[in-house]
Amino acid sequence: MKYLLPFSKVTKDDVALVGGKGANLGEMARAGFPVPPGYIATSEAYFEFLKSSGLQQKISELLQKLDVEKTSELNEAAHLIQQAITRSKIPLEIDAEIRVAYHDLGQGKPVAVAIRSSSTGEDLGDATAAGQQSTYLNVTGPDEVTEKVKSVWASLFNARAIYYRKQKNISLDHAGIAVPMQIMVESEVSGVSFSIDPVTNDKGVIVVEAVYGLGELIVQGAVTPDHFEFDKKNLAVTYQQIGLQDKQMIWVRGENRITPVSKAYSARQKVAEPVLREVAKYTKELEQHYLRPQDVEWAWDGKKVYIVQTRPVTTAGKAVEAPTRVNLPIVLNGAPGSPGLASGKAVTIHSPKEIDRVEKGDVLVTEMTTPDFVPAMRRAVAIVTDKGGRTAHAAIVSRELGIPAVVGSGEATKVLKAGTIYTVNGTTGQVHAGALTRGQSKILPYEPKNNVPIVARHLKTATQVMVNLAEPELAAEVARLNVDGVGLLRAEFIVAGIGVHPRYAIKEKLTRAYVQKLTEGILTFCQAFNGKPVIYRATDFKSNEYRNLKGGAEFEAKEENPMLGYRGAFRYIKEPDEFALELEAIKRVRNVHGMKNLHLMIPFVRSPRELAEVKQLITAAGLHRSNSFHLYMMAEIPTNVIQLEKFAEIGIDGISVGSNDLTQLTLGVDRDSGKVAEEFNELDDAMLWSLEKLGREGRKLGLSVGICGQAPSVYPDLCEKLVQWGYSYISVSPDALDKVRSIVAAAEKSITKKKP
Repeated sequence: MKYLLPFSKVTKDDVALVGGKGANLGEMARAGFPVPPGYIATSEAYFEFLKSSGLQQKISELLQKLDVEKTSELNEAAHLIQQAITRSKIPLEIDAEIRVAYHDLGQGKPVAVAIRSSSTGEDLGDATAAGQQSTYLNVTGPDEVTEKVKSVWASLFNARAIYYRKQKNISLDHAGIAVPMQIMVESEVSGVSFSIDPVTNDKGVIVVEAVYGLGELIVQGAVTPDHFEFDKKNLAVTYQQIGLQDKQMIWVRGENRITPVSKAYSARQKVAEPVLREVAKYTKELEQHYLRPQDVEWAWDGKKVYIVQTRPVTTAGKAVEAPTRVNLPIVLNGAPGSPGLASGKAVTIHSPKEIDRVEKGDVLVTEMTTPDFVPAMRRAVAIVTDKGGRTAHAAIVSRELGIPAVVGSGEATKVLKAGTIYTVNGTTGQVHAGALTRGQSKILPYEPKNNVPIVARHLKTATQVMVNLAEPELAAEVARLNVDGVGLLRAEFIVAGIGVHPRYAIKEKLTRAYVQKLTEGILTFCQAFNGKPVIYRATDFKSNEYRNLKGGAEFEAKEENPMLGYRGAFRYIKEPDEFALELEAIKRVRNVHGMKNLHLMIPFVRSPRELAEVKQLITAAGLHRSNSFHLYMMAEIPTNVIQLEKFAEIGIDGISVGSNDLTQLTLGVDRDSGKVAEEFNELDDAMLWSLEKLGREGRKLGLSVGICGQAPSVYPDLCEKLVQWGYSYISVSPDALDKVRSIVAAAEKSITKKKP
């Protein structure tokens, strides 16, 4: 063939003939990567088409007098050129070769192919076309294939592509384009991967993102993908976050359709970890083959992983500033898309038709961006989107433009008010109210409170430092800190948000809604901390607190001393139908939503008998202890210390010391009483004895031992002792995380030095 080449005849040095994408497809196929077979209509075919149709001069004339900054003029020129191309005929020799190649791919039978673009000016070392030209999926039949090839040629002159090449000083009237024609992968799951972190340029990380269905939606940023990070050395998962995918693109009855994803599957992990690791392996190998970081597109058909594209990461060599902290209120959290910090007036647009509204220095707010948004993105000082991940169009283009971007926020178009000034921090994924000034609202290097060295943000310790949380609104923000999980998730705040007493919900037949809201609350934490443990403490309302809920007065007796009254494990045993609502929510989060990082902790257990009876309720509900589901007991009553061995024999995975209650009950002091508050002392000798016994004996019994009170963050000396006594984790409030991490690191270092 004169105008078409099979992948097997193409190498990475053939860019001028087959474009960047085509050259990479051929190079990968020759190197043995799992690339679906295909042919490439070369740039010579395109130039011959222009010559035979007489379009070369007409296109040149239209482009020479074009001012690309005038959107209406740009759109009009693009329309005229594309119309002229699609109405012209392909030379017979080229048409015949396309049909022969298609016949060869299908071995004489109709086969679905992808018709892609491969501009000779794209995917080079310092530029990426980022989806500017057209792609057509599931194209079937020789007539349809030839028409789609012509449509791809025409897409070289859409408005966004003309604008882009002008900015990159690529000759507008001599840019070539090739058209790869490739066997379609009927993707169950597809995605993108990077051989470095595309935001931080961390070369030790491989990023893999995945969605259900075909990969177009992830590239467009129309959905928020699952996000996994692998250690490049051993391909171990170091971070993961599951995206909530509400729609997918699939092949249905001869056409590509965008269909909804059922709620049962939308929040699940899209594909198993071994598949993602295989993608990471290929991504690493591609970087080694090309000797530079790679941006890869992949697909999985339920049996095999395929690589359908690779290109250089165009921002790989750019320095990224250290994270900054801005002392302005946070109004929105999303994912870091492109590093940097900028302030501007918010302008919300919902389609490319509105891009003229974005002026220089504005913050562009939209659901997602497409290549048509690029002129507006270039004028904007920052980008904020509802959807998309770090590999979405908005993130990729923003990084190349060098402007900050926050993506996948979920609600930017609803929360951010048009005309209001905001500060966008693309490094942290946060949007702040107000502008940066030299006064009170200045940029501050991120430095944790209590004068803890900034290195604490990156310290790793053997003793886990976890966080106590209650409010779902804080989950995403806190999860970005240097934290090992949630050591105490208080159920009471979620229940208070529901506002209904559980017995009232049962009486009024509102249990379905009650469980759903409880599920949603717990799920917020588990998704934010996906890949890290979330220990949910079952409800521990005291009767006076329960009375404040709707219907509470009907079911709660007045107690003289609620702290020592009807609460904790004893209550679950007496009212198992009430406890069953919580267990059902836990099952839904774990089994329906796939959040296997959720564990359960039972509070205020007065005796081993109570623990045994509560365990029976948990087992009867279908929850069983395993490597992925741990059962903890709060150690907050002196009997928990005295009879620790008997509690362990009942069968638990760990204990967590509630230092506040344990101190009150050990010393007989009500810390809320002003008259005796001075006697409340968490460093009392009796308390230190209890804490040491729990740590040392608990470890001997094979238990995970933690503490979730205030004491470790208030008393550094105690924190050091806890490390010495063998505590597995220390869980503190968010503002104390870095301080405690530094203390723990110093204590571990001291212990190591003392060892012979």
